[in-house]
Amino acid sequence: MSEQELNQEEKILRMMKRVLTDVAKDTFTRPGLRHPLSDNTILGIRDCLALITARERELAEANGRSMDQRPRFIDEPAGSVVVPLSSLKPDQKD
Repeated sequence: MSEQELNQEEKILRMMKRVLTDVAKDTFTRPGLRHPLSDNTILGIRDCLALITARERELAEANGRSMDQRPRFIDEPAGSVVVPLSSLKPDQKD
């Protein structure tokens, strides 16, 4: 597959995932009330989302991208802090 085809497939998967999650949000029903979608339809949506996620993972691996990327704020501190050992002073005895 060419790079353009992969990008097109990724766009389709992203849009389908967005639409399916919007359907789930729009049909949210409070506990105790009957859900407007049948149990079979709900299971179908879950299965579709699982397939979409699996294909997104395959495409990411094929392109050498990691799936563990998460958004970060600009001012969010880095995950690790490097402390040079030369800055550590031995305990001084009084």
